[in-house]
Amino acid sequence: MARTRMTRLALGFTMLVAPACSAPGGGMADSYDLLIRGGRVVDGSGSPAVVADVAIKDGRIARVGRLEGSTATRVIEAAGHVIAPGFIDLHAHSDLTLLEDGTAQSKIRQGVTLDVVAEGSSVAPRDGLPEEGDSSVKQDWTTFTEYFDRLERQGISMNVISHVATGQVRRVVLGYESRPATPAERERMKQLVARSMEEGAWGLIGRFESGGPEYPDEIIELARVAHQYGGNYTTHIGSEGYEQQKELDFALRVAREVGIPVHIFHLKIRGQKLWPEMPKFVQQIQAARDEGLDVTANVYPYTAMSHGWSACFPLWVREGGPAKFAERLRDPSLRTRIKRDPEFIAWSEEHGWWDGIAMARARQPQNKQYEGKRLAEIAKMRGDADPADTFITLMAEEGGNISGVFHNQSEDNVQLVLRQPWVAPASDGSALNLEAPGVPHPRNYGTNVRVLGRYVRELHVLTLEEAVRKMTGLPASILGLPDRGLVKEGYAADLVVFDPDTVGDTNSYEQPKSYAKGVPYVMVNGVLVVDKGEHTGARPGKALLGHGRKIAPATSTGQGL
Repeated sequence: MARTRMTRLALGFTMLVAPACSAPGGGMADSYDLLIRGGRVVDGSGSPAVVADVAIKDGRIARVGRLEGSTATRVIEAAGHVIAPGFIDLHAHSDLTLLEDGTAQSKIRQGVTLDVVAEGSSVAPRDGLPEEGDSSVKQDWTTFTEYFDRLERQGISMNVISHVATGQVRRVVLGYESRPATPAERERMKQLVARSMEEGAWGLIGRFESGGPEYPDEIIELARVAHQYGGNYTTHIGSEGYEQQKELDFALRVAREVGIPVHIFHLKIRGQKLWPEMPKFVQQIQAARDEGLDVTANVYPYTAMSHGWSACFPLWVREGGPAKFAERLRDPSLRTRIKRDPEFIAWSEEHGWWDGIAMARARQPQNKQYEGKRLAEIAKMRGDADPADTFITLMAEEGGNISGVFHNQSEDNVQLVLRQPWVAPASDGSALNLEAPGVPHPRNYGTNVRVLGRYVRELHVLTLEEAVRKMTGLPASILGLPDRGLVKEGYAADLVVFDPDTVGDTNSYEQPKSYAKGVPYVMVNGVLVVDKGEHTGARPGKALLGHGRKIAPATSTGQGL
């Protein structure tokens, strides 16, 4: 990985040794801010667990070992529990929800101490853009610097990293125009990526869809810019269905041509007819890794996905942005054309058809009654003979903006992907509280503890040590984080203490808003945020900034900015 600056930072960390003080009886002992005593330390490297104490001083891990005689302001007795690094969620959507509620309840309560945000869009750059979406957050920033400053000013209970999205910089420069950028426009996009990296963006996120609104050559150019700043390239391959092969091929093309680390979001295959294809894609990525390419992926431990219902509609219906999309949905002359469009049929099938597509959230009061229900059931409730008509009518009523849950994946494939040593669990969810609107996907509340409860304890798909590595040391390595992801002296004290016998999720698709169990303690930057299973209200989280300056020359193509 191109991590020259990050490596220097890692080598520059010195182990923090607490000052000595007088112990009872006249002896000498180390004194700490927090001492976690007698737990099984699963350090995030994949090594076997060891019984040890972990001492924290000034926000960092000061000592790991048997620390008899040491004292601390607060001592936690962890016998029978696991002490692990805080979990790192490589694919999250908490960028705005953390501004709505900085306590990050659904994430912190399952041990997540770092969310990595951005996908098809990112919080910045916003030069000249109006406020978008339906969040209550006033989007009063333009740059990453302004966003990060606001985040820390309001206070957050977890740490945050953000990528800059190719779709975001394209909207700043071209709006919703679906055409190749001119040379001058490409140059402006490259400048925006460079500025974003200097402001602390960690890398570039691209959402490449075959024939869609983004253009491969533009993404290659922008990835070169991110690479020159030491960033990685994270990709949301848009299909995960009939176009999966083409889009995965492009992700590997970026890795080869740019020489940049590539991370693939939620590796999966949707649509029952396509489930047998998954082993082929796993083998293709493994072959690329054997070739020497730095390619990794993440997966969420569920067989249903979640995004907008809009993803089922042909690109010609969505072209031009949300306003144009809503206008076409309301046009009765286009109804038959939409229903007969091969893309509408294929993408609806990929998403689970009418028995698999559920409504997570509506905005109009008259449609709230359908939240949590599937389209076939909604059609019956409305008296519609054809659920496709229900689909289009509801989308028209909601202006094209309905969140959905789609039951369309294979449990065997989830387990296959989860077993791969280069795959990390990630939620594709947000930090929420119990007042979140609608019927959201349960992954927002249970991803990491579900791995520990279902896939470690119940199904034995992973060992405990491997599961923890996949949620800590592996994502830290993927990101190039120099001082997080391990229980190691000198590292930031992002830690979780959990009960391996009870840890797990407590929710379901029907009742998703329920917090994790079996996680009594969580620390962020050395501060207890969850204490005896309850949120303390503390907000010690930070925006972790990226590389900030060029650290690598242009790669294999020899092309620079």
